[in-house]
Parts: sequence; C-alpha cells; structure tokens
Amino acid sequence: MSAPESSLETSTASAPESLPVLAEVVRSGFVECRHRGSVVVLDPDGTTSFALGEAVSPIFPRSSNKPMQATAMLRNGLDLDGELLALATASHSGEDFHVEGARRILAGAGLDESALRCPPELPVDEDARRVRILAGIGPEPVTMNCSGKHSAMLATCVAAGWPTQTYLDPRHPLQVAIKDTVEELAGEKIAHSGVDGCGAPLFALSLTGLARAFQAMVAAPAGSPEARIVAAVQAHPAFTSGTKRDEAALIGATPGLFGKGGAEGCYAVALADGRAIALKIEDGAQRARPVVMSALLRRLGVTNPVVEAQARTVLHGGGVPVGEIRAVGI
Repeated sequence: MSAPESSLETSTASAPESLPVLAEVVRSGFVECRHRGSVVVLDPDGTTSFALGEAVSPIFPRSSNKPMQATAMLRNGLDLDGELLALATASHSGEDFHVEGARRILAGAGLDESALRCPPELPVDEDARRVRILAGIGPEPVTMNCSGKHSAMLATCVAAGWPTQTYLDPRHPLQVAIKDTVEELAGEKIAHSGVDGCGAPLFALSLTGLARAFQAMVAAPAGSPEARIVAAVQAHPAFTSGTKRDEAALIGATPGLFGKGGAEGCYAVALADGRAIALKIEDGAQRARPVVMSALLRRLGVTNPVVEAQARTVLHGGGVPVGEIRAVGI
C-alpha cells in the first residue's frame, strides 16, 4: 500500500525544546551518552501521579498500539485465544513457533501466507536469522515481526465478510473499527495518522492516552475482548515478543503486569491494581527503554529479580564490566 499523501506532510508535536534526561550511558566513570524523553504514571482512578517531559503531546506508540488493534479484531469476529491471541498482539522475533503460529492463524481462516501484505523481512532473533541465511532462505512476510498481527487482521476480515486484499487501507472497515477502538480505549481523539513499518495504519496518541488505554484493558470485565487479550499475553509472553526479549522476561516475572513495547523507544504497562505507565525515549533508543521502565516500576514498589536486572544494563570493555546504562531522575 502506498502511503497516503497526507502522511508525507510533517507534523511536529508541541513539546519542550529540551526534554529531561531519562537515562545515562556511563563508561569507565564517564557519562558518554544521554537519552531524553517523557514518562507518565497514572493512579488507578486515572489521575497523573508522576510525569516527566511531555505527557500530553502526541507520539506514535508504534507496536504499543497492538493490544488495542487486537481488541478491535476480537470485537469484529476474530476467534482466537491463548498463544495465538498473544501472537496477534506481537512484535515477534521470528522464532519457529512464531512463524508456525502465524501460519496456523491464516490456515484457520482458509488462507496462506501469500495473503500477507506486510513486507518481507528476516527474523529479528539472531539465531533464527542465522539458520535461515545458512539455509539460503531470504526474507519473507511470514517472518516479519508483525506477521502475527497481519494474520489476525486477515482472519478478522474473513470472519466479518470483509475483503482481504485491501485490509491495510485506512478506509477498510477493519481499520475504521481499529481507529474507533483506539480512540475509545485511550479516551482521546487520534492526533495524527500515518503508516507503520509493517504497512498498517498508525495512530498518534499522547502518553497519557496510551497509559489510559492499558489501564482500561486491565480493568475490563472477565470475558471481554480486552480481558481475553490481557490473559493471553500474561500466559504466553514469549508469543508476544520472543524467548530472549526483555518484555517477555518482565511479564513472566511480574504477576498481574500487562505490557507492550514499540519501536522508537515506546513502552506501556499496566498493573493489576490499575496503575499504568507509558514512556517514550525521544531519540528512539531501545536500549534505554527497559532501564527506564524498570526504574518506574521500582518507584511504584514493584520489584523482582528481572526488574532489578533490567534497571541496570552492564557495559563491557575488553570482556569485563566497565560501566552501565542507568535511569536518571526517576
């Protein structure tokens, strides 16, 4: 799908000229890099208990939007649960079980991977990528990290009787339903629309709106689409990301936590008690994302070995520890 003309126009959110430093890269006692950004923490009643930077200007949450997209799919006939529903929300690593899961979703809808409109890519996981390269297998849409979401989008179209060829068009009934669902859960209007890396429509929200959406999902009644997604991700976190990914480790180690990261340093989580966090690293550095999130969770009194480990990334020089990436001001 070619990008709509409007997506080529530049829109800049109104934000401070200099956002606060959220993380520092310290090597041999010397701060060699700083990552700025914004965070927001909501209390269970939706009020802001803590914020740094700009919490009300729009950002592209990227894949942090996927749980909301999957909610719209369930509301419109998608029939998935368990690991395959978790995969529908995934930015997966392209491990064998991810690829097989996407094919299972497609087969259940009477389709195969030729129906996918996400771009061909090699797996994110280094081992899976190496195996494919050594076998002489190039990039494919089914190994692209969003193929679970795209497979679920296609399955939703089949269930609802909607066309599959144009499922990425912003005017398609599926994408209209997703847009409406995102606005409902976030409690705000979409500020800007664009095209995500996978080709699907992408909607800009404030960090507060993003946190509010995750809060709404964990607070939803049992059996609702939102609650089904939360349960699936919590039960099968490796299907939502990968066996070696920081998100899967955090969800697996923290009872009641529901979360989803996104490209360009985005991350949102909600706790079982209704508190929610959303963050955006201004320069898009993924290395700062888990460090800042873990610091925020510690601020809320959430601690376990994974939170403690992710709150400090050790840097090496010559094979020995010489520094760290650490959160600042949280």
